[in-house]
Amino acid sequence: MSPPPPPLPRPRKRDAQLFDSALCDTELVDVRGQFTQGRWSKARALLVGTGDDWDRRGHRVVVLAETPAATAWAREWLLAEPDSIDAATLLACATVFTALRGKGAPEAAEEACRRAAALLPADPTPWLALLLLSRVFGTEEEFSRHFDQVRARHREHHHAHHLMVAKLAERTPAAGHDPLHEVYDFAAWAAEESPADSPLAVLPVVAHAERYRVLAATHGHTFESATQHWSGRRARQVLRAAFDWWLEWEREDHPRNRVDLNFLAHAKLCEGRPAEAAALFHRIGRHATRAPWSYPDLDPHKAFLAARNAALGTA
Repeated sequence: MSPPPPPLPRPRKRDAQLFDSALCDTELVDVRGQFTQGRWSKARALLVGTGDDWDRRGHRVVVLAETPAATAWAREWLLAEPDSIDAATLLACATVFTALRGKGAPEAAEEACRRAAALLPADPTPWLALLLLSRVFGTEEEFSRHFDQVRARHREHHHAHHLMVAKLAERTPAAGHDPLHEVYDFAAWAAEESPADSPLAVLPVVAHAERYRVLAATHGHTFESATQHWSGRRARQVLRAAFDWWLEWEREDHPRNRVDLNFLAHAKLCEGRPAEAAALFHRIGRHATRAPWSYPDLDPHKAFLAARNAALGTA
């Protein structure tokens, strides 16, 4: 096992790099810096180069669309290049985030996404944007339809499966600890349907964390079956399978791999296995994600650093 990373030097520098949605995509970080200043030529080149790597395209479009003034810059790009599918897709996703911030109409965002979807029918990215929109504003039926549209275009779409798991975990919160809850069945099915090297192998762990979020919020931080939730028979099997998958495959090439590693490290600590969590923290480095460290209502920055220090023995 690789040794833990050295202590991070300065708190301000460390804090600035935690929870960056770009994760370890350094090319995206550079392009985003240009895009926030209104220079969209590098964004155009980045998305052209991404091609039909749908997980990477979705990740990059979402990160760019989240930036301040993304709607204005994407609209300027589209005015300069009216036939640009990438500009239309980015604009559609940016309007979704504008609506999610309460500064735009969901109906306008949906219309923009459907226009973008019609320009490149094979692209799941506009449907991912619709999935994000319906997660907040839509019905369960609409959300499920949008998920099906994404999966029809890319069966292993990482972000979409995470959104579906989070949604399913919120059903029947009063039922408490239930190892047969539908979110576990969905996650197991998605993992089994995917190729052996697919990151969706970690989805059952994500399902456990999302259900933990719901139960802890409903029943309190110390809800009665918390220990069983993380150390019960099914949980142990799921966590062992996911950790073994990581040891064998370690998909560093996947754009959202740090998301999986954060969920897995969190689960290993909850399970009471800090040595295995330490190996995961070494790979995570500074690329922390707010979920699941914020679950159920924690300060993710404090929770992540406390967990990391505990696992690495630097508390």
